[in-house]
Amino acid sequence: QVQLVESGGGLVQTGGSLRLSCAASGLTFSSYTMGWFRQTPGKEREFVAAISMSGSKTDYADSVKGQFTISRDNAKNTMYLQMNSLKPEDTAVYHCAADRRTYFSATYYSRAVEYDYWGQGTQVTVSS
Repeated sequence: QVQLVESGGGLVQTGGSLRLSCAASGLTFSSYTMGWFRQTPGKEREFVAAISMSGSKTDYADSVKGQFTISRDNAKNTMYLQMNSLKPEDTAVYHCAADRRTYFSATYYSRAVEYDYWGQGTQVTVSS
């Protein structure tokens, strides 16, 4: 049974930082492209960042480039999202997701529908 469990969310002031983690089990973690998405009430899930199987390739939504950093540790079956200079508009539930595709292509990793497994999400709230 595949499980993706996010942690690290919370309440932070504008300009603060948080580090999200996504712990994976029940799958060969190093064989999956991984992604972070975020969602606010009434809106679709929004692509945040993605990372290739080995971690050598990453990509970000324009809205978070230079602000967020995605990484992974395949030995620990864990992916991370370092979020700096947080703004109120970053407030959302952050979800991690796993895509079994073996190639890293923006055509797929930026689209929520292309992912095979999802975590339940962790709430990030940035106060002004």
